[in-house]
Amino acid sequence: MTQSISTPNDLPSSELTGKIIKVLYDTYNELGFGYQEKYYYRAIKLKLVALGLQVQEQLLTPVKVEGKIIGRYFLDFLVSDAKHKVVLELKVADQVYPQHVRQVIGYLTANNLKLGMIGVFTTQGVKIKRVIN
Repeated sequence: MTQSISTPNDLPSSELTGKIIKVLYDTYNELGFGYQEKYYYRAIKLKLVALGLQVQEQLLTPVKVEGKIIGRYFLDFLVSDAKHKVVLELKVADQVYPQHVRQVIGYLTANNLKLGMIGVFTTQGVKIKRVIN
């Protein structure tokens, strides 16, 4: 179940998300299409860190029921500035698929976070989807 967001101030700043979007576009413009996800991942990590953002990668997130761990997620990136956190999930695909969105909603719910972004590297550029929990 998703939570309602009462005001835009409840979401991470447009400054943080703007930096993430710029990094995604810059990475695509530099590398183009045709690489495995791991190469986009490495390039994006370098660029996010160069901007002075805190980047946690492959963050282990347990899924719990009644306090017991029933599974786990490894989200690609948790990107933070001084005030906000955004989950960033990368894919190489034709488009953003519903399962990508469901995956990020799971990450957000398990971590009690509000905003995720999906960056999909396609033959026609990078597609970006914001996911709000």
